[in-house]
This record gives sequence, C-alpha cells and structure tokens, in this order.
Amino acid sequence: MNTLYRFFAVALLSVSATGLFAQSAGDNFVREADSKLQAKEYTTARYMYGKAYKAYAAESKIDKAVQAVVNMSALYHREGFFKEAFEHLNSAEFQLKAYEEANNVQLPASHFLLARERERMYVKMRRMEAAKEQMDRMRAHVEAANDSALNVDFLTECVKVYHSLGQNDKGEEAANKLIGLYLSANDFDTAKECYRNLIDMSVKTGNVHLTQKAYDKYVAWADSVADVKAVQEHATLQKELDEANATIEDRDSSITAKNAIIIGLLILAGGVAAALVFVSIALLRYMARCRRQKKAIATAQEHNQLKNMFLANISAQMEPTLNTLPANLPAAKALKEFAGHIQELSELEATQTELYPTEPINVYDFCESVADEIRPKTASNVTVSVTAPKMSAPINEEALRKVLSHLLSNAAEYTPAGGKISLEFKKRGPHNIQFIITDNGCGISEEARESLFKPFSIVRDLTEGDGLGLPICSLTVAKMNGNLRIDETFTSGTRFIVELHP
Repeated sequence: MNTLYRFFAVALLSVSATGLFAQSAGDNFVREADSKLQAKEYTTARYMYGKAYKAYAAESKIDKAVQAVVNMSALYHREGFFKEAFEHLNSAEFQLKAYEEANNVQLPASHFLLARERERMYVKMRRMEAAKEQMDRMRAHVEAANDSALNVDFLTECVKVYHSLGQNDKGEEAANKLIGLYLSANDFDTAKECYRNLIDMSVKTGNVHLTQKAYDKYVAWADSVADVKAVQEHATLQKELDEANATIEDRDSSITAKNAIIIGLLILAGGVAAALVFVSIALLRYMARCRRQKKAIATAQEHNQLKNMFLANISAQMEPTLNTLPANLPAAKALKEFAGHIQELSELEATQTELYPTEPINVYDFCESVADEIRPKTASNVTVSVTAPKMSAPINEEALRKVLSHLLSNAAEYTPAGGKISLEFKKRGPHNIQFIITDNGCGISEEARESLFKPFSIVRDLTEGDGLGLPICSLTVAKMNGNLRIDETFTSGTRFIVELHP
C-alpha cells in the first residue's frame, strides 16, 4: 500500500513539474503585463507586453506575438503616442508576412487584429478616410478567415465606427446582421443587449430618427421573441410531461428497477458522506495552517519592530563615539552620515502607516525652487529645465523637496558637461500626479536596478556613499501615499517617476 502511494505521489509531482516547465516565456510576460494593467501601471504593462511580443516572435508563436503587440500599441495610443503605436504595428505586420511566406500559410485573423487597431487609432485621430480603408481590410480578412467569432467582432466594430462617422444606414445594417447571428443561435439575451446598445448609441449622438427607429424595431422584436419563447416553453413542458408519464410507467412495470434505484441512492449517500468527511478533514488542516501562518506573520512583524529598535539604538549609541573623531576625517564623516541614514530609515519603516499631512502649493513655483537648488551642482553647460503648470496640488512640501533634491543631485552627479536634466509635472487623473526627473547621463545597469531601492543589499565603501538614499526616498514617497520607480523603458539616460495619489 505504501509503495503504491509513493508511486502516485511521484507521478503527480512529475506531471506538475512538466506543467511548470512547459510555461512559455511569452506567457509569463503576458501574465505579468495583465497584472500591471489591472493595477493601472500602464507604462510597466506596456513594457511587459513588448517583452512578450519579442519572446513570442522568438518562439515562432506569431499569433500570440500579434496579440501582444496589439495590446502594447493600444497602451501607446491611449496616451497619445500614435507614432510609436504605428511603428510597432508595422513591425509586427512585417514579421507576420515573413512568417506566412516561410511557412506557406495564411493567418487572416492576425491581420484582422492589426487592421482593427489601426482603425481605432485613425478614428481617435479623426482621420476618417484612413479608418474606412482599414474597415475594408478587416472585411477582407474576415471573409478569408471564414470564422464566425471573427465575423461577430467585425460587425460589432462596424456598428460603433459607422455610427461615429454619422453613416447611420451602414451602422444599422451591421447591427441587423449582428442581431441576426444571435437570433439564429437562439441567443436572445445577447440580441437584446445589442438592441439596447444601438438605442444608447443613437441617444448619445442625438439622432432622434435613429433612436425612434431602433426603439420600434426593439419593441417588435421583443413581441416576436415572447411568442417564440412561449412556444418553446410549451414544447418543454410537453416534453417533461411525456417523460414523467414514461417514468411512471417504468416504475409501475418493474419492482426490481425500484430496488436498484434505492441501492444506487444508498451508495451515492455513502459516497457523499465519505466526501464530507474528507472535506472536513481538509478544512481542519487548512484552518490549522492559517493559524500557523497568522502566528508566523505576527512573529515576523514583531521581529521587524525589534530590528528597527535595534538599528535605532545602534545609531544612537554610535553618535557619541563618532563625535570624538576629527570632523574632517572622511571615514568619520561617512560613518556619521551612515548612522544618520540608519536612524532615518528605521523611523520611516516604523511609521509607514502614518501618512504625511499635505497642503496645497503652487506646483510651478515649487519645481522652480527645487531646480534652482541643484543648478550650482551641475557640470558646465548642463541645462536644467522645468515643465510644470501654474496650478495648485496638495502635497507635503518638505518631504517631497527632500526626495526631488536627492534625485536631481544624483542626476547632476552623473550628467556630463553639456548634458540635459529635466523636472516635469504631469496630472494623470483626479488623484494621480507625477514628478518626472530625466537626465541623459550614463544610465543605470539592469543588474543595479534590481537592488536600487533595497537597503543593505550590497557591501560598500562608506566613503563612496552608503546606498541608502534611494531606499529612504522610496519609503518617504510611500508615506505620501505614492511610489517611486525607475522608468525601465527609457534608455537614453535615467528617468525616475515619483507618483502620488493625494
């Protein structure tokens, strides 16, 4: 029995391991991109979709590569970067055609996705002739694919585009075709939703004639569907009645059949009882595991508090000794700064749940004052520019000034003579503002980026800096209900983004 159990356990582990290793690199990037998109981290999501596109292309999964590049392009033109979006779509179409020629295949569904994304951008740009051209291409791809699902997608796009172009007759024709497909499949609920969408669209565009026409059609259709449903319900009831009569006849004709049913029910009840016992045992184990996890979390939080207290005490105890050392000694100066940073880091970690208070300040004046502080520290002929509107925003001026000054000081240190440093402000939404610091210096390597905001991750010569500046800035921004990150898509230097949610 033990041997058999071990055999099944090894087999299960082997299957699980096989499933894990079968994961594609492109699938992993898409999964991460979808997660970032759901969290509204659009820049990171766009970057991850780009990596998925390259991974799928390397794996010759051209259909998935096209979907990834379409998702990436949609995020580009969401923020008005139409040029970049078109470039990526053109590159994907070139690779798609090369793949078709090399493998002697046709992939109209993938061409359809590229054409649809271009059409949506042209509509957004109000280039209606170009949008119509893409609609014609989409129609040709649908006909070549002969795919019902793709046809539904195309007709849905036609309804939206033609009505937005004011071509109501064509929009209505597409809607009728779409509704006809749903009715042929007896999908009354989706057809009803399609009618309602058509009515809503006509109301939003202020088209009274189209609204009345769509409403009249909906009422007539609803009446006809009610009749059809009544016939179907009658047929269903008749069928149930016939089945019931047949069941009664079967029961009357065979006592043996009754006994078999009773025995089967008893066996089923026994199986259900066994399953309940198994579920109860599993539930008890789960509850015990949860209690252990809660205890482990509480212990970890207690240890973290003790660590902060220990670091703070060490820093305080070092200070009297450090004060006895010559102030001009580089090592003593570095140790004093290190002790101060440790004290500050511990205080920030211990008070992460306590947000800084805010008050409205003029963004332009604030950014200019921060830039003025850094200009004397730059190399010769380095331009420090500020792009910010003269508007008010609720922030903690002292804490934010400290963060921006540190980031600008780093930029000044690594930007050569004749270079450029910029400080920009962008309002992304009612509760989303960004301060963006960009330089065209030497940049930060990909290896260094992994530990950029992690304190004590690298053993350093303290006279060359303790590496705690960015971790302190990150914790400070977190106490302002925000986050600090590096823009991984920027490759012409370094770009940091301070995002706040006041």
